Amino acid sequence: MNDVAPVARHYGIDWLRIGAFGLLIIYHVAMVFAPWPWVVKWPETFPSLIVPMALLTPWRIPLLFVVAGFATRRLIARMPSIGAFAHQRSVRLLVPLAFAMLVLLPPELWVRARLAGDADSLARFWLNDYWRPWAQNGRGFPQWEHMWFVVYLWAYTMVLALLLARVGAGRIQAWFEWLAVGRRIIWAPMLALAGAKVALMFVVPETQGLTTDWSGHAGYLPLFLFGFALGGSPALWRAVRQHWVGALVIAGLCSLVVVGVELQYQGADVPGHALMAANRAARRAMAWGVIIALLRLADGMLNRDHPLRRPLAEAVFPAYLIHHPVLVVLAWVIPSWGMSAGEGFVFLLSVTAAACVACYVIGRDIPWLRPLIGLAPATPRPARRLA
Repeated sequence: MNDVAPVARHYGIDWLRIGAFGLLIIYHVAMVFAPWPWVVKWPETFPSLIVPMALLTPWRIPLLFVVAGFATRRLIARMPSIGAFAHQRSVRLLVPLAFAMLVLLPPELWVRARLAGDADSLARFWLNDYWRPWAQNGRGFPQWEHMWFVVYLWAYTMVLALLLARVGAGRIQAWFEWLAVGRRIIWAPMLALAGAKVALMFVVPETQGLTTDWSGHAGYLPLFLFGFALGGSPALWRAVRQHWVGALVIAGLCSLVVVGVELQYQGADVPGHALMAANRAARRAMAWGVIIALLRLADGMLNRDHPLRRPLAEAVFPAYLIHHPVLVVLAWVIPSWGMSAGEGFVFLLSVTAAACVACYVIGRDIPWLRPLIGLAPATPRPARRLA
């Protein structure tokens, strides 16, 4: 049986999730113009983006895993068993993943192939080259591109289900409520996350991959489990309220290291091992400090409902699915239209956002499309009583 106690909805966490995904879309649009490598680049890049992007990069994905863990706590509390939870989450995550890989990602990967010199049409690429398991133009099927987050989330959810079946929710709770004593919620996670990163960074590659990204898993999985524990722990919430200022101060100090390294080492310049390790450690510590401060913001100022919250929260998954392929294809096409960089940024952001809205608004009213874009099956509306 499922021993996870019911959890009330926390509106502030919903707003954090909505805001984090909104920032993700802006971040990806900005990557078209930023100096760092990305899928498609504007003919001109802008070093002025280094500072704001460096301040955003360390914590945006870690925050999403904390929020996902928190939401998972509420989901599992409504399930009759751990097995039912694992099945439901697999359907909700893997069906949209398959839909994205079969339908949404091929145009994006075709753009990558064209940029690598492949002259095939989209139709030929989609029907032939896309399915080849060996590497071609640096890519081989399967490729999940931005959907890596969904793959990792599914894997962490299965790990959580296994832990719940083996040790129970109470034991997992105790692992993290240790942080509620003194100032442990500040320094202990910072040391653990930074230490794990430094210990692995020269041993395993820093590349995404479910079976290769051990450095990423060492940071993301504990954050996911922390979010799960936070969902049922008044003690952890008290610690957040008491120590968020200290956490944010340390995050600010770490940000000086992060920004300084990014400004000093641009393009092909690479810092030495010691400075690289310090930079990676500062990123992890900064991420934790910002997350604690944002959790306090969510609990203290954002924990209230609004008519837009529910549709925006529901639209997050469809928007995540569609935004990346639309952005990549558009960013590849429009530089030849003669736009300035500012016009290009506004156009890319506006059309990508419009595509996200359209995906949700259209998909929510088509029953067979709902599960493909990550929406729950529609609940039948009660019949209207005739007067």
